[in-house]
Amino acid sequence: MSIFVDSNTRLLVQGVTGREGQFHARQCMDYGTNVVAGVTPGKGGQKLENVPIFNTVKEAVKQTEANCSMVFVPPPFAADAIMEAVDAGIGVIVTITEGIPVMDMLRVKTYLRNSSSILIGPNCPGVITPGQCKVGIMPGHIHKPGGPIGVVSRSGTLTYEVVDQLTKQGIGQSTCIGIGGDPIIGSDFIDCLKAFEEDPETHGIVMVGEIGGNAEEKASEFIKSNLKKPVVGFVAGLTAPPGRRMGHAGAIVSGGSGTAQEKIAVMKSCGVHVCEDLGIIGEVCADVFKDVKDN
Repeated sequence: MSIFVDSNTRLLVQGVTGREGQFHARQCMDYGTNVVAGVTPGKGGQKLENVPIFNTVKEAVKQTEANCSMVFVPPPFAADAIMEAVDAGIGVIVTITEGIPVMDMLRVKTYLRNSSSILIGPNCPGVITPGQCKVGIMPGHIHKPGGPIGVVSRSGTLTYEVVDQLTKQGIGQSTCIGIGGDPIIGSDFIDCLKAFEEDPETHGIVMVGEIGGNAEEKASEFIKSNLKKPVVGFVAGLTAPPGRRMGHAGAIVSGGSGTAQEKIAVMKSCGVHVCEDLGIIGEVCADVFKDVKDN
């Protein structure tokens, strides 16, 4: 089992004719993802490999029954692209684009409230169910298929590090999700944790946070009240100076809140197994998950 994407995913790529869109669409196809369509206004009728390109998402869905979208549309137009996918009934929308204006994302969040679509991102590496489907820019080869551990992270690079260490410990992953580090995102930690808790084949979870905001604190309270599966947590930015933005737009500490120390304290108080050294997170997971049933 998995969450959000699997072998039944039929992917379309919005912005497929751009350099990044073409490259990563091919990478997804090479991994085995069923890429059924591309969308670029004005480029309908063309093809990428054997994948047809359409002018609109609605037309692509009608012709190919696509149920998932990967968005590589430039920032000024990305919000409209996401809402177009919502209108077309796309179930999972994975937005890789970074730099989307905050006000645009507020419009998107409002638009999503009356829909059944799930948004992952923006400014994220995407979602992968190892061995089944890759929708994003992550290196597929580091993932181990058929495993019992779900991974959810605000940081793309740290996701790769955690996954690589899990794989080297012989621990496979069910699904790995990068939710993005922008101030306004679609699915958050709690959405993903809830989905992992409900997935019968996920038996443990790794949650990777970073400084700024209160997403990790909220997620920890949710874990305490709702999760029965063990969770290993890590927070990046332990040595970050107050007021300093560290990479992501959402990773800023202000007014003494949002520090790594505060987040770690809350996580520990809520029963999360916290690893404070990224270099040994694989070993920590191997210990915490030693009694977790593998698939």
